[in-house]
Amino acid sequence: MTVKPETISELKEIYNLIRPEIKKRLDEFEENRRKADNNKIFEELSFCILSSGVGPKMAEHSITVMGMNIHKSSDAELSDMLIDVHKYPEKTSYVVATREYLKEHFNYALFEHLTGIEDRIERRDFIAANKSIRGVGMVQASHFLRNIGFSGYAILDRNILTALNKYGILEDKKPPSTRNKYIEKENLMIDFSDKLSISIDELDLLLWYRKNNKIPR
Repeated sequence: MTVKPETISELKEIYNLIRPEIKKRLDEFEENRRKADNNKIFEELSFCILSSGVGPKMAEHSITVMGMNIHKSSDAELSDMLIDVHKYPEKTSYVVATREYLKEHFNYALFEHLTGIEDRIERRDFIAANKSIRGVGMVQASHFLRNIGFSGYAILDRNILTALNKYGILEDKKPPSTRNKYIEKENLMIDFSDKLSISIDELDLLLWYRKNNKIPR
């Protein structure tokens, strides 16, 4: 990996400017971890399910519209709520199927189960490779874990892949097609974060800001 010195200096300059905003967002994620509220944890997972293919803004609005109904209403009821709100209101079927699975097998205490998994890769695999947790791949699983306070995951969405390709970290900006390829690209991003002397969680927020001029959820 050859990174131009001007790339590192540019990103460090931006990082120093927005560091308080980055820290504030990461503190919010850590607060989710400290509270470990079962309802909030499921809402974060649902947010990640609903953000796939449409982005965070639409997903966040959908969560707000459903409110506490997300924990009890049927697929049809939730889907009706998201007509004219979400591009794919039928994705509520993923939300409900996942909700019922978590209630039946973990008494809704997903966070407690995840905390008991010490290996970070295994923890993500439980989410991403679990066919009972619907509509969640490596990107969404990484996003979810980061949002509930687990650090060290690369969220390799379109924005981040494009940025890493632009800075010469990745040879291309194609989404990784397998778990192993995802981990390979994730490790390259971790190496890049080490060169910048910031965490991968901070780097994710920094690159997102560099592309969109805002800190993502």
